[in-house]
Amino acid sequence: QVQLVESGGGLMQAGGSLRLSCAASERTYGRYVHMGWFRQAPGKEREFVAAIGWNDGSTYYADSAKGRFTISGDNAKNTVNLQMNNLKPEDTAVYYCVMRNSLFNIHWDHRTPNAYSAWGQGIQVTVSS
Repeated sequence: QVQLVESGGGLMQAGGSLRLSCAASERTYGRYVHMGWFRQAPGKEREFVAAIGWNDGSTYYADSAKGRFTISGDNAKNTVNLQMNNLKPEDTAVYYCVMRNSLFNIHWDHRTPNAYSAWGQGIQVTVSS
């Protein structure tokens, strides 16, 4: 099973920036691979944040992330990053790195947790006001 390891979380004041990274334990060729981030605050359901497709570089963002967060990847290192700028207290959550690794390019909902087959352990991001 692929391992996803997050890093870069921590505490930051509102308006500050953090950069999350996620390293996958293996690289896959000949497949349609998407990696991204979900987050979950205590007492709330997991919500989609952002994702990127390795095959075409397409990116997807939640409305709450657009204009503030940027997802990028280093295909050679099998790593995905999330640059988080202008952080807000409502960004406080555990952030999970996710991966979808599909044999076929089919229609799917990138906002649905069940669309992703691999999940990291999660990393805490806390934004103080």
